[in-house]
Amino acid sequence: MSFEQINILAKQKKPFLFISDFKGQTVEVVLLEDLQEADIEFCINEKYDYIQHPYKLQTAPIKFAEYKKKFDAVIEKIKSGETYILNLTQQTPIKTQLSLEEMFKMANAHYKLRYKDKFLCFSPEKFIQISNNTIHTFPMKGTIDASCQNAQEKILADEKEMAEHIMIVDLLRNDLSMVASHVKVEKFRYLQSIEAGEKELLQVSSHISGSLKDNWQDELGTLLQTLLPAGSISGAPKRSTVNIIENIEGYGRGFFSGVFGVFDGTTLDSGVMIRFIEKTEDGYLYKSGGGITLDSDVKCEYKELQDKIYLP
Repeated sequence: MSFEQINILAKQKKPFLFISDFKGQTVEVVLLEDLQEADIEFCINEKYDYIQHPYKLQTAPIKFAEYKKKFDAVIEKIKSGETYILNLTQQTPIKTQLSLEEMFKMANAHYKLRYKDKFLCFSPEKFIQISNNTIHTFPMKGTIDASCQNAQEKILADEKEMAEHIMIVDLLRNDLSMVASHVKVEKFRYLQSIEAGEKELLQVSSHISGSLKDNWQDELGTLLQTLLPAGSISGAPKRSTVNIIENIEGYGRGFFSGVFGVFDGTTLDSGVMIRFIEKTEDGYLYKSGGGITLDSDVKCEYKELQDKIYLP
């Protein structure tokens, strides 16, 4: 299907699930009544009960020297003015005895999606929510291990993390301004707790909102297409940054860092597809990463990439 077909279905108030790849070039749309036949499972639950499980993932992360080459290439692009924040990701081979279906059932996450026997995501990050003609987005940027001494104070006082978060908030304010009026930051830099396997992470988020026209459903597909790729998982300025990502990361993201969501006939809720496992002929690949700015430390970013590889 296409974004134009999303316009048609939303105008008809037909409930559906949509799944878009990173760049918004491939879009899958399934009516909710046809999900079981399509072998697709999803769950959107902001207030889920966390259930502990014993499963861990065996990982074989990229060598530090190889990651550093990519990191340094990003820094050079920042110095040349082609980007000022870029989300650098990599894919990590993992091993587990579990199937995608089994991992989907046990994973704890706000947004969960299993797409056939091809990929799985369990994401804590919202993309956009729309209700009562108001659009909301909640950029997440800045992570720290909650067990660190004075973790809350450290992450909120960290100048590098502050600068990175401000850049993303500014980018998403501009993005929303392309589809909405009266765009404003409702809440700036608040902390959320995320269970990450054996660890607890603190994630810094903000809340931005804007007003939509009464007939926003008629142009929902066009709205989604305008906002993609998601700013928090690409960078800014968006167009040149996406080109750099494609040249430096060394693999195609595909549906990783795209978005999925549900239109129920009245409202829309959607998440960014991070915490992502893809099934390949050679086994499972886990895709993760983090935002890079001029002040980023390569060892910290390398550690963050690995900290985000877990079954929640």
